[in-house]
Amino acid sequence: MEMFQNHHTPPRKLFLFAFIAVWLFVTISSDEDYYKLLGISREASTREIRQAFKKLALTMHPDKNPNDGTAHEKFLKINRAYEVLKDEDLRKKYDKYGEKGLQDEQQGGRYESWNYYRYDFGIYDDDPEITTLDRGDFDAAVNSGDVWFVNFYFPRCSHCHDLAPTWREFAKEMDGVIRISAVNCGDNGMLCRSKGINSYPSLYVFRAGMKPEKYYGDRTKSSLTTFAMQFVKSKVTELWQGNIFNEIDRAFAERISWLITFCADTGDCLEPQTRRKLAGMLDGLVNVGWMDCSKQADLCDSFEITTSTTALFPPGSSLAQKGSAMVGTLFINDLDTKEIYAQVLQHLPDLEILTKSSFEHKLAHHRWLISFSFGHNDLASHEYKKLKALLKGSHIQVGKVDCVADSELCASLYIQKPCVAVFKGVGIHDFEIHYGKDALYNVVAFAKESVNAHVTTLRPENFPNQEKEPWLVDFFAPWCPPCRALLPELRKASIQLFGQLKFGTLDCTVHERLCNMYNIHAYPTTVIFNKSSIHEYEGHHSADGILEFIEDLVNPVVVTMTPESFQELVKRRKSSETWMVDFYAPWCGPCQALLPEWRRMARMLSGIVNVGTVDCQKHHSFCQGENVRAYPEIRLFPQNSNRRDQYQSYNGWHRDAFSLKTWALSSLPRASVDLSPEDFKRKVLGGKDHWVLDFYAPWCGPCQQFAPEFEVLARMMKGTVRAGKVDCQAHSQTCQNAGIKAYPSVRFYPHLGTTRRDQGGEHINSRDAPVIADILRQRLQQLALQGKSSKLKVS
Repeated sequence: MEMFQNHHTPPRKLFLFAFIAVWLFVTISSDEDYYKLLGISREASTREIRQAFKKLALTMHPDKNPNDGTAHEKFLKINRAYEVLKDEDLRKKYDKYGEKGLQDEQQGGRYESWNYYRYDFGIYDDDPEITTLDRGDFDAAVNSGDVWFVNFYFPRCSHCHDLAPTWREFAKEMDGVIRISAVNCGDNGMLCRSKGINSYPSLYVFRAGMKPEKYYGDRTKSSLTTFAMQFVKSKVTELWQGNIFNEIDRAFAERISWLITFCADTGDCLEPQTRRKLAGMLDGLVNVGWMDCSKQADLCDSFEITTSTTALFPPGSSLAQKGSAMVGTLFINDLDTKEIYAQVLQHLPDLEILTKSSFEHKLAHHRWLISFSFGHNDLASHEYKKLKALLKGSHIQVGKVDCVADSELCASLYIQKPCVAVFKGVGIHDFEIHYGKDALYNVVAFAKESVNAHVTTLRPENFPNQEKEPWLVDFFAPWCPPCRALLPELRKASIQLFGQLKFGTLDCTVHERLCNMYNIHAYPTTVIFNKSSIHEYEGHHSADGILEFIEDLVNPVVVTMTPESFQELVKRRKSSETWMVDFYAPWCGPCQALLPEWRRMARMLSGIVNVGTVDCQKHHSFCQGENVRAYPEIRLFPQNSNRRDQYQSYNGWHRDAFSLKTWALSSLPRASVDLSPEDFKRKVLGGKDHWVLDFYAPWCGPCQQFAPEFEVLARMMKGTVRAGKVDCQAHSQTCQNAGIKAYPSVRFYPHLGTTRRDQGGEHINSRDAPVIADILRQRLQQLALQGKSSKLKVS
């Protein structure tokens, strides 16, 4: 049985033609290459984009070139390039459609003074110890299991600049112990608002499973360090005659090493703060302890400790004596936290090595994170030794494959460069490669997500060709930031659609030939294969956007029109029908950007307004005959119109679902009624109808936003519950008697068979029409059951 209907699906050839048309259009129409303007590669990160722009801004700014008449125009170009490429959604549009896809976007028309770019712009971009987080990677970071201390700042905030030198020194002090990061709320306003940030700088500690904790103390390095260290839960054990051998044996049994600092009368002993930092940095891998040789003189003598020293004891090493018998023990003559950490990591045993002969057997029944290396070892590769401890709780085993020694195995999996991949525990063919940052926190977050998700890395051998089940295939390139941002969203969607839709990703830099077969020329391109049908996904890069798109394929709310069906459905519509039609062209960037909003609006207006689209590339002469001169052209054909060809054109600036819905509802006769105090007493409190009321104030912004939603509710409940509105500015006493303390307030007044009802009604805590409608229907069912019950008792 097919999952999706094919009524509105273009044939395969037309689909491929559309791809070619888009590609040709982008190739021809792009006047300036934004990447070349900024001197960056197409895979540049947001941080690299900011750094490149700042470098150019300091030399090209008109303030620095007062005698150059073209300086303003030149700067506008690089400013425009920066504004587009720093924004994930705009960058995707630009990569796919070129400048034509941005004609609705007005960024780049204004810029700041030279001083702003010199002193206020990208405060922490050049600090390696500080991770700059953006909207795309914030959640993955703070949910990775590490402790994150985040500085939410605003570029123009003087207090933020005052803190910056201290924050840099603090980051160096805590580097490797906890994660120190910064979020620019000027560039990430939505993210900061979602976290409740309303003043700058705001300093918060985040950790998975823990409520974010705000820092209110002094902004000095020592105070920040004291506060941060309380989140380092790893303990430092004082070792003495009574516990040392039990502690050592217990750790060795679990294959955990010991790092012990012996504090004697001479030499340098590690400071307590250094020990705690090391305990946090080595948590799960190495236990950290210390011994006071002034109290444990005999014990230290037995180890031949004569001066303060620090030693690493791996499992199996001997603590009986110092010297040749202490095989495997590493003595560290250093007091620097980072240097000790690096030496310990380097000395720890490597990840388990898997070879071609053991690979299939090992991966048959267990979940694995595999690091594929090509012979190069550095601190990052040693950092991966921590993965075993970090993923132990998720029951993920960790190993590595040397692709130099086992080149045939790596080639069979199409692995051509260092990477990590999660194998799901069902053999060697179901795996997912990690394309995000190499940072340990990112790898951990990926591993935990991937083992629970259902996304497969595709190859020619398992590409869904004529499969019975529907597949969502994401054609992407690893260098493309919007592609990388989409991958975690695909994992979320795959969990919610498990059993209905399979998910796969295809790397077009590796499988170029296969991508060319499907005429893929822009990334990411997400396509749903359903037997012979192909549907390209155009929507927001989010799990919710994908789910909405799938829902539209299963239950289409937008009618794809031909000239014939347009005549039948729109020109000969019933007097009670309203139609909204989007006249578009597939190559038009703003048209593509409108599509997901158009579908979302259609769902909001389902049952109230009919919604359709006309492809003016396919039906060019028809659109000309309808006098369509630009794309997209949005027209509303109203109900009760004497002339069926009469319409209103949408000239609003915003083309989001909410704005379009509000405009559509404004053309319809109201379904709710205004209530005076007398109406409220007579019809609501004393009448025999069920009522739902919107108590509002004309000056209230949220009330204005809720008004069209209430009209949707009124139409949804027509015939069962009447809808009324009370203006609390004009009728303050009525609202006061009803106990209204906030606007808008939604109250339900059911008819209970009595002549009088409670003035306050029943409060409904929602501003979403479908949710309110469900609440009302459930309440009506309860009332109906109560009515039946009371009749039975009487009889």
